[in-house]
Amino acid sequence: MLVTEATPLTADERPTHVRKFSLLALAVLGIVYGDIGTSPLYAIRECFHGPHAMAVLPSNVLGVLSLIFWALVLVISVKYLVFILRADNRGEGGILALAALVTPMHAGAQRGRLVLVLGLFGAALLYADGMITPAISVLSAVEGLGVAIPALDPVLIDVLAVAILLALFLLQARGTTGVGTIFGPIIVVWFATIAAIGIWRITEEPQVLRAVNPLHTIEFFLGNGWHGFLILGTVFLVVTGGEALYADIGHFGALPIRVMWFAVVLPALL
Repeated sequence: MLVTEATPLTADERPTHVRKFSLLALAVLGIVYGDIGTSPLYAIRECFHGPHAMAVLPSNVLGVLSLIFWALVLVISVKYLVFILRADNRGEGGILALAALVTPMHAGAQRGRLVLVLGLFGAALLYADGMITPAISVLSAVEGLGVAIPALDPVLIDVLAVAILLALFLLQARGTTGVGTIFGPIIVVWFATIAAIGIWRITEEPQVLRAVNPLHTIEFFLGNGWHGFLILGTVFLVVTGGEALYADIGHFGALPIRVMWFAVVLPALL
């Protein structure tokens, strides 16, 4: 039976509905939030590592963390979850669904063709993201072995990353349910772990909570000028994977995606 807001659940139906929603929410964690759940880690690393790294000063650390905090709040919480998830095309999401939704408004007009071109351009970016993001996420994770075991051969790290990527793509043949069932519990452990570590470190350095103040972002740009502006490109890595929230609403619906973001993902990341 289709359950809608106008159809109240009976006492017998309520436990079943809760169980189904719980399984759906677990699959959401495993599929929708696996990407953005790791993004802030390598984003922070890249801000303070490499030839264009920022100096590791308290003002810069607070500035970068403030930018990351407000990127997650404004781009994901407000832009995606409040506004973009409302723009579904008969329950489907993604750039092509959005383009199909908008194009009839300007049928036969020059702007209609422009919208179509923009939609195809966005789809091309999505394909590129689908190739780049898994490679970055897996490689950055496996590189941690090189930190823990300095004697490990870099070639072995690359081979291991390729093997993991091949295994992941083979698992995709199991479909949304299969992938969600496998990775949902793993991602729950992941978010619980980073949240616990975060709380532990905050108790040691509580002044880091000052990063919530957006004035630190202004001070960051005033103190670093053009270099600080370029770091925005690195900071934007924290929202990598945010497009999955909209692309996957056809699989899960907007409600489980919103609930798991505000209940689990956002608190753990912050």
